Amino acid sequence: MNENLVGRTNQTVIPEAKKGLEQFKYEVANEIGVQVPPTGYWGNMTSKECGSVGGYMVKKMVEAYERGLAGRQ
Repeated sequence: MNENLVGRTNQTVIPEAKKGLEQFKYEVANEIGVQVPPTGYWGNMTSKECGSVGGYMVKKMVEAYERGLAGRQ
């Protein structure tokens, strides 16, 4: 495990990716039908809603990585 990540939560490992990940989060929320308040504040949303967005983001990222691996062969 990377020692730089120990004890860190909810921080972007690659700071340059933060804007793209934020946009991706909203795209995924829209895709799965989760209504994000116009203010962009996620604090009043349920754990189920936020978890479904995060889980689907991970699923899509793993799929993209697997496609990349398959293309190397």
